Amino acid sequence: MSECPYPAYTVLRDEAPVWKDNWTGMYVVSRYEDVRAVLLDTERFPSAQHRGRVDPRSAKLRQLYRDKGWIPAPTLAARDDPEHREMRGLFNHAFRPAKIRELDSFIESLAHRLIDQFIENERCDWVRAFAIPLPLVVIGRQMGVPEDDIWQIKAWTDAWVQRLGLMQSEEEAIWSTEQEIAAQHYFQSIFERLRRRPDDSLLSDLVNTEVPEWGRTLTDEELHAEMMADTFVGGSETTTNALAEGVRLLIENPDQWEKVSSDPDTYVPLLAEEVLRLEGPVQGLFRTAAVDVEMHGVVIPAGSVVNVRYAAANRDPRHFDCPEVMDLDRENLRSHLAFGFGSHHCLGAPLARRELILGFRALVDRVDDMWFVEGSNDFTHHPNFCLRALKELHIGFRPRKRHS
Repeated sequence: MSECPYPAYTVLRDEAPVWKDNWTGMYVVSRYEDVRAVLLDTERFPSAQHRGRVDPRSAKLRQLYRDKGWIPAPTLAARDDPEHREMRGLFNHAFRPAKIRELDSFIESLAHRLIDQFIENERCDWVRAFAIPLPLVVIGRQMGVPEDDIWQIKAWTDAWVQRLGLMQSEEEAIWSTEQEIAAQHYFQSIFERLRRRPDDSLLSDLVNTEVPEWGRTLTDEELHAEMMADTFVGGSETTTNALAEGVRLLIENPDQWEKVSSDPDTYVPLLAEEVLRLEGPVQGLFRTAAVDVEMHGVVIPAGSVVNVRYAAANRDPRHFDCPEVMDLDRENLRSHLAFGFGSHHCLGAPLARRELILGFRALVDRVDDMWFVEGSNDFTHHPNFCLRALKELHIGFRPRKRHS
């Protein structure tokens, strides 16, 4: 299912819109209106409490953190109000619109610099050459991480993402945790430096700004949780996945590529939204049932983990006409749930959108036509229950003639 989940989503939506997975005990919700309702109902479906319940090995991993590093505190996404609202105020300040707008020129320049590195070859692995480094360098800059270190950061976040995907053996989960602990020691030195010498980076804001209601700044444990979940993974992994899938979709849909190429001002922003809808970088996340809830004749018992399947909702024909078709002119294109919905709507969404728009725009400006390199792609994805990430995408292209 992780390689091509969409037929399974169709069966779930049509035959079991609330389905109990007997292996994990979680309940999967797949229809658009139901997913939206669960995300809005934070009283009956809070975000906290499920942590550690899906993975029974969590006690052993917790001890590993205790012995060698820092036990990550609940992330922003795993908190409920009032803590969520209070902590989100800190992130809203750090990710304020003026701060994001300041990054536009850097993102645009970076996109063209990355393309410069492979444009003369007229072929590349788009994932490694562009989709990974663009958002990773951007979030690294905001976190005060040298660009030379981004591939080491990527290795650590890959390990973290693999554990999030719920498809690891116990030995693999231990390895992932040890990789995260190595990252913790790397970032700890940065935290300590920024406490001594604050600068204008986003991370300096997170390290040194007090949460008013708490009367304190974030602890090391809270910062370490945010570095992996909400900054480097949330701030790069999802954008990487959308940039990769977007190019695959454009090659598979030449009529849509023609629209984007002929009128990029209109269609590049719409391309970003339709890619997010069609190939959700985050396929689904979790909530907990605080009380017994009945949906579609199924009782979800209090305490149960609920898997909210964004990607299934985004292809629900009850909301989107011909949902499996890439259509940049669809009227309700922007109503997708790729960034969640309600109070937990992804705080990094504005930055992700700017990266997608400026990244795709650079591609349109530099490339006249593109295709899959014959025999070089198997279009496989990393095995992961929560995220959807192409492993590689080898493309050939004809560079656009640039006017001097």
